[in-house]
Amino acid sequence: MIPREIAPDVRSALGRQAAVALIGPRQVGKTTLALDMARTRDSLYLDLEDRDDRSRLSEPRLFLDAVEDSLVILDEIHRLPDIFQTLRGVIDRGRRRSKGLGRFLILGSASMDVLRQSGETLAGRIAYVDLAPLSALEVEDDRRARERLWLRGGYPQSYLARSDTDSMALRRDFIRTYLERDVAMFGPRIPAATLERLWTMLAHLQGSMLNASTLARALDVSAQSVTRYIDLLVDMLLVRRLRPLHANVGKRLVKAPKVYVRDSGLVHALLGITSLEQLAGHPVVGASWEGWVIETLLAALPSRAIPGFYRTSAGAEIDLVIEHGDGTLWAVEIKRSLSARVSRGFHIACGDLKPERAFVVHAGDDRYPVSRSIEAISVRQLAADLRDRARARG
Repeated sequence: MIPREIAPDVRSALGRQAAVALIGPRQVGKTTLALDMARTRDSLYLDLEDRDDRSRLSEPRLFLDAVEDSLVILDEIHRLPDIFQTLRGVIDRGRRRSKGLGRFLILGSASMDVLRQSGETLAGRIAYVDLAPLSALEVEDDRRARERLWLRGGYPQSYLARSDTDSMALRRDFIRTYLERDVAMFGPRIPAATLERLWTMLAHLQGSMLNASTLARALDVSAQSVTRYIDLLVDMLLVRRLRPLHANVGKRLVKAPKVYVRDSGLVHALLGITSLEQLAGHPVVGASWEGWVIETLLAALPSRAIPGFYRTSAGAEIDLVIEHGDGTLWAVEIKRSLSARVSRGFHIACGDLKPERAFVVHAGDDRYPVSRSIEAISVRQLAADLRDRARARG
């Protein structure tokens, strides 16, 4: 098992709340992490996709009251959404008997059902922890490992596959499973072929401004339908809409979000890119690298921090702006090159926003000042800085 950076956060949440929801896309490693934690305490694992395990909850109140001294892991919670109301009563009765912490670890393959159901019934009783695909902080600290992670993506099976060919096959299977099974489970009926075309188009447009009307014309559907389809992919944690930063700088700012397929390995699978050599010559290479860096950094982001980007109509731009909980800003420019070259637009944008710190993330390993206010840094080093800042501030 690859140690996960989020594991201490899950343990901490179990120590302060009755229930913890571990949220992440399918095959990201939720079950592996939960079972690893279960080894250190009395626990019970129930896979709610298994009919026998679901049958054990035919009388959920009686069953859960009988195992109140155990951590109960409920995997694929969307299979039994009605259980949330029961969990509330079980948790409240346990609190009256001083058994109010670390009762349930709930695993969900998409955000929307868990958040909607638990938000209505378990307010004040549940904590949420997001599990992202593997990041640069969780693999070997060398360039080859990072490039393999970038090519194959962060789903553990894909990253650990015996070859790039096996990794590609696993990712294609993953895409097929989502299109043919999970989309119908989590959202309204959408033709699988239409959604695959949209997903592939988003991969081609990685990091571009979202223009629903243009996508709608290409798919021969309405702009409202495209927006709804993208909403579903966002809810399933497969696509990210990065919002523009709204700042009072007296300039015309871009208002449309940028859109990214969140896992770089899925970008490459959707586009048929099987090797680093093929990727290096593909038009998406720069945008793919940018998206991978952004996902790596956001996985390490403190919970109260807000990510966005900054762009003016005149071309001043910051690829990633991080607004920390105390209101300070960090500005990040992302370059695929081994050296850090700062664009004029980044200098202008930093002059507009006056961030506390400014960085240029490059593909090398060195860290050095570019100017008095801008630092060149590797993606792993900046992710570590974000992680350490979050831990230092609790």
